[in-house]
Amino acid sequence: MLKPAARSQRPLTDIAHARPSSTVVLARATDREPEIFLVQRHEASSFGAAYAFPGGVVDPEDGAVHDYCKGLSTRAADANLGVKGDGLDYYSAAMRELFEESGVLLANPDDVAEGLEAARDALNDNSDNWADFVSRNELELHCDQLHYIGHWVTPPQQPKRYSTRFFFAVMPQSQLASHCGGELTDSCWMTAHDALAAGREGAIKLHFPTIKTLETIEKQKTLEALVDWASSCVEWGVTSMVPVIIERDGRQEIVLPGDKDYPGIDS
Repeated sequence: MLKPAARSQRPLTDIAHARPSSTVVLARATDREPEIFLVQRHEASSFGAAYAFPGGVVDPEDGAVHDYCKGLSTRAADANLGVKGDGLDYYSAAMRELFEESGVLLANPDDVAEGLEAARDALNDNSDNWADFVSRNELELHCDQLHYIGHWVTPPQQPKRYSTRFFFAVMPQSQLASHCGGELTDSCWMTAHDALAAGREGAIKLHFPTIKTLETIEKQKTLEALVDWASSCVEWGVTSMVPVIIERDGRQEIVLPGDKDYPGIDS
């Protein structure tokens, strides 16, 4: 039976469609723990000045570059994500968003005739598009450098919803990461531990899926351990997480499947 705290759920007909999206946890080694690249969203965005991983919605052009996706077949991508036919779209979107928002390209940068900075600017100002950019430069998109590690769906109560596939990648040694202007206002490299501490102290704003992902990453103390964990996620099984916002003792709380008072769960 439903708990009273969950009765405020919106009718199914009012629930917004969750837009397919991809995001990338980009990591690098340090003499301490691995550092993660975080970007700050513009305060006017739906993420409200929060720090997050580079990412965004899947665009139609992401499905036009399957022939350039290397290291992962269509069948394997579909199996990894549990979808039919569009698995590589998410991998392509992850690479595109990572390049647009951080300047990091999971392909050979020497193959980009116009140079990475010029190519990135053209994509961000819409004077070029991903499909044309990839095909014109005959890029080999290294899909095998992306490890699928998570799937988060925005709570049904929210007006803007996303079904986001989380990927992990190691920072290429020959490239630099920096945030683009416009929808991003800042970026930084931080250990998961430091990012979580900054979030608790109110120095930075972190949304729930980012926090939970960082909590998992924090357990891995070296880049090698982090890569081993990320590469094993599909084998162990990636669970789709659909948080729900409930009211408990006069306060709004986020609950996950299996938690007390999650709608439809007796406890």
